Amino acid sequence: MKHHPHGVTPRLKPLPPKRAVEISVLDVGTSKISCLIGRLKPVESGPALPSRTHRIEVLGIGHQRSRGIKGGAVVDMEAAEQSIRLAVDAAERMADARIESLIVSISAGRLGSEMFNATVPVHGRAINDGDIQRVLRAGTDHSVRRDRSILHSIPVGFGLDATRGIHDPRGMVGSELGLDMHVVTADEAMVRNLMLCIERCHLDVQTLVAAPYASGLAALADDEAEIGVTLIDMGAGTTSVAVFSGGNFVHVDGIALGGNHVTLDIARGLSISVDDAERLKTLHGSVFSASSDEREMIQITPVGEDALDHVQQITKAQLLRIVKPRVEETLELVRDRLRASGHVASGGKRVVLTGGACQLNGMPDLASSILGRNVRIGRPLGVRGLPEEAKAPSFAAGVGLLVYPQRSGDEHFDTARPTARATGTNGYLSRMGHWLKESF
Repeated sequence: MKHHPHGVTPRLKPLPPKRAVEISVLDVGTSKISCLIGRLKPVESGPALPSRTHRIEVLGIGHQRSRGIKGGAVVDMEAAEQSIRLAVDAAERMADARIESLIVSISAGRLGSEMFNATVPVHGRAINDGDIQRVLRAGTDHSVRRDRSILHSIPVGFGLDATRGIHDPRGMVGSELGLDMHVVTADEAMVRNLMLCIERCHLDVQTLVAAPYASGLAALADDEAEIGVTLIDMGAGTTSVAVFSGGNFVHVDGIALGGNHVTLDIARGLSISVDDAERLKTLHGSVFSASSDEREMIQITPVGEDALDHVQQITKAQLLRIVKPRVEETLELVRDRLRASGHVASGGKRVVLTGGACQLNGMPDLASSILGRNVRIGRPLGVRGLPEEAKAPSFAAGVGLLVYPQRSGDEHFDTARPTARATGTNGYLSRMGHWLKESF
């Protein structure tokens, strides 16, 4: 298994500007695995959502309960492979298409951000395209820890002498051209295991995308990313954060707490099965107390007992007292991590919640009180053909993967640096064969 110690993950080729293409994506989560097949058609005229050059139509979708995945990471290769195969097969049947390669989300691996700065001399003359390329190459000359893989390398702003935050310095004059580069990394071992699991399904990984970044691409409304917004993707096994400012993705972080931890708290606190706890959470879970909660009764069956003979009753308030502390702990950890990162100001005064765990009753109000910001629930925007159940916050990351090819061109990598591989099946001849097959 060949893998460069400082390798980046596989990169996408640019979208053709004048013809429609079909792409397939895989959102690998702790509770579900979703596969979507979409057609991206170039926008010729009329309004489009910000940063989107193509209109998206979903042709097929399949989702399965995750098995062999814990906290977004592969812990049982065979079980995870089976879940992936089932989700892919369902999407293929709906779209009447065959999937050979996928864009894949990743939420595990301790997602982290590093900011690098590069400068090149320009000697007081006007900046041209060659200078831009020089500073971009210098910006990719960074070094991350040996156990980390690079997911994204995004220029977030140019500088000219003492002036920062320049979007396009072409034609401007100065002595020194600078660049700030946002690099997103994940644990190398988790990246390799996820890629290997997908390749065992005889599928190629086109690229890996940080899940909160993908969710932001799908769920952020006009101007939110420009003025500053914090997106919190509340999954089953992890809660991850993406900060957008000035139209750029500037920070990512994650904690190993999610909706499954709430479910386990309910199961332990009430001595019921995990499946019954998940059902209780879905039907009655809330972080918002009401005056009727002490009177409203819920039936439960203790684990191992007969459902007909050992039915017990609890109040909705008892359930609330189990659910709310864990959700508060999660949001407080997110708040503290944001403060420690220095990106509180960058994220503005707005928070968007996505992921299945954000759908508890009262979640926006609780998040607003803990984070001190305006909070809304984010759902996939601007996509045709989505089934009704896929318009929920839990599908934001999957839909965002369909948007990502339109933004992947913003990233810049050192083309001389070897890319990460999980197996030996992605060599030069193999990549050339795929290029010829997909281009002609």
